[in-house]
Amino acid sequence: MIYDIALTIDYDYAAPSDRSRTLVRLMAPSLPGEQQVLSQRLTLEPRPDEQREMEDFFGNATTTAVWHRPIGALALTLALKIERLVPVEGADLSPLLRDLDDALAGCTDLGPDSPHHFRGPSARVPEVAEISAFARKTVGKGMTTRQAIEALGGALHQAMAFDAEATSVETGPAEAFAQRSGVCQDFAHVMIAGLRALGIPAGYVSGFLRTLPPPGEPRLEGADAMHAWVRAWAGPVTGWIEFDPTNDQPAGVDYITVARGRDYRDVSPVMGVMRTTGGQDSRHSVDVVPADES
Repeated sequence: MIYDIALTIDYDYAAPSDRSRTLVRLMAPSLPGEQQVLSQRLTLEPRPDEQREMEDFFGNATTTAVWHRPIGALALTLALKIERLVPVEGADLSPLLRDLDDALAGCTDLGPDSPHHFRGPSARVPEVAEISAFARKTVGKGMTTRQAIEALGGALHQAMAFDAEATSVETGPAEAFAQRSGVCQDFAHVMIAGLRALGIPAGYVSGFLRTLPPPGEPRLEGADAMHAWVRAWAGPVTGWIEFDPTNDQPAGVDYITVARGRDYRDVSPVMGVMRTTGGQDSRHSVDVVPADES
């Protein structure tokens, strides 16, 4: 499936900034067997005085932009054409969950994709006793690792409600789980905390999800949004698998990956520092359209 994706993020500042530095993670990668970037362009307006492209430790493309002059607004625009390959789901060859520690002990790789980086607490996903207890109660002792991943994702989907007003980008998994509500970022963080409590390495995926309008209704431009889901390590044979607890399903052909990390802090689409007075307003619009419909 080939998609045309258009993303726009606009910021308006109450007063022009004196100096600004922004780190952007919006450029999608080509991933063997998963997706192939056909073309993409990231535009920043006004044009930065300095701009540098590089990859972070986890292989995510980053753009660092610096303005040495006052700016009163910032617009980021991404135009992406990408082919998403159809995932092949074979037999469950993941080890029994009780044997996963032995499988991890045999993994000596410490590269960016090593499961060892995703086992313990991270900056945005600390250990939460209530989430750990929920995960252990949900997962059966005789489950395979893959079954445990899917069981926990499904249980969280049933236990939590999607509510765009319930949390903010700064909300932690403990608060989101306590109130049993949040957005995709919260679902992902809670699931990651639960998987790690079970001894399953787990990380965060930021990207795009194609959304479909109700039958008979036209698709709304800008109705899509950046999405978040979970990747978890299911043993040396199965490797990493991805699951979306917000929608209780594996991440399939409608999911386009932008960045991967231990939690939201590693993949934040836009972050930076600036010197100004007053607040700011922001707007976010995404269109994910199959190429034969665009």
